[in-house]
Amino acid sequence: MDSCVTAAIAAAENDELAFLHVSYGQRTEARERKAFNDIADHYGVVKRMDVSIEYLAKIGGSSLTDENIAVTEADLESNEIPTSYVPFRNANMLAIAVSWAEVIGANAIYIGAVAEDSSGYPDCRVEFYQAFQNTINTGTKPGTHIQIRTPIIELSKAEIVKKGIELNAPLHLTWSCYRNEELACGTCDSCALRLRGFAQAGVIDPIPYRQ
Repeated sequence: MDSCVTAAIAAAENDELAFLHVSYGQRTEARERKAFNDIADHYGVVKRMDVSIEYLAKIGGSSLTDENIAVTEADLESNEIPTSYVPFRNANMLAIAVSWAEVIGANAIYIGAVAEDSSGYPDCRVEFYQAFQNTINTGTKPGTHIQIRTPIIELSKAEIVKKGIELNAPLHLTWSCYRNEELACGTCDSCALRLRGFAQAGVIDPIPYRQ
């Protein structure tokens, strides 16, 4: 959902989009790829990149990539890093995005990071993206100007839902569940945050849930 609303913002601000999908051995990889392609089709995006960094699954350490680690039930009051945290995942994704952006001449990378998640995910913090921007500025060729844009990072989930509706983002095409690919579980961290956001926005979530 966060990526979809970010895509809607990018579409409103740019004449041409390129979509990047990164698989990392996650449980819901196939369903996420379907959402990616459906949303890309919705926006008429021709330029798409689908890459795999399944070495993150080999590295392990996350319930999203290791079947031996259970996806825990949501605890939205917890400040602990949840089992779903994939170590340094966003840095790996951004590195790929920067490489592609430099090749195709893109001037911005949009990513749907949300600071509301940052209590659990350190790579969702504003400071992380500021630091990575410095890395881009230092590590790309002269004349390259690529800006990381995190347009929803300060928004709550409810505000993200409202922004998506305002921009006619195809929220019905999105998928957030960490566990399932047919019916969302409704109880993992991602589902719980999403459901709370829709409830606080006073909007019915358009995707199907198991309960």
